[in-house]
Amino acid sequence: MIKTIFTLILSVSFLSCAEMQQIANQFPEINQSNQLDIAGGLKEALNNGISKQVSKLTAVDGFYKNEAVKILMPEELQKVDKALRRVGLGSLADDGIKMLNRAAEDAVKESTPIFVDAVKQMSFADAKNILMGNESSATTYLQTTTTSPLYAKFNPVIKSSFAKVGADKVWSNIINKYNAIPLVKKVNPDLTDYTTNKALEGVFKMIAVEEKNIRTNINSRTSTLLQKVFSLQDKKL
Repeated sequence: MIKTIFTLILSVSFLSCAEMQQIANQFPEINQSNQLDIAGGLKEALNNGISKQVSKLTAVDGFYKNEAVKILMPEELQKVDKALRRVGLGSLADDGIKMLNRAAEDAVKESTPIFVDAVKQMSFADAKNILMGNESSATTYLQTTTTSPLYAKFNPVIKSSFAKVGADKVWSNIINKYNAIPLVKKVNPDLTDYTTNKALEGVFKMIAVEEKNIRTNINSRTSTLLQKVFSLQDKKL
């Protein structure tokens, strides 16, 4: 992810002459003669950055079988899960959880264009702060700039996904059966909003994994471009 960001902001098409001079002054190792090479690495950087981790989440079981991001029942429904299992309805609870994760997997497919747009809007000051920042600076930048548009994209996809796989009916059945148990406090959660937010949380968690890896593991810098850019970071440590 971080290589995507720094590659793009070094591209000739996104930097003014003043910014180019600022880069030359700040980082003499990166001179003007190799700018076109750096710009040409954009597709590689995007694929190896954003796509490397985020694309994993779009696969079947990308959320469901990844314990780091698996979506469980919301807190107010933890008691629902326990109650259903006590009365022999554990498979119904499992189906409900699986459908939350399937919806998240569908939604994340909408994320890449939004990330690409956010990277294109990055300023030189943003890039310098990210490169010389902490191990999650790029992830934090993307959270700040993409959370709102990602939510707007994810939410209707998740709602549609629930309907497509019949999750709305499964969850209605789960909640109705729970609410029918004597003496329980009835629940009616907004599962679309909950799943949307958990999907966003999972996306940024996986991006942070990749960012930390490329910052701290020299062996993960598999191209000349990455080695060049992050040698600058290493010298500042």
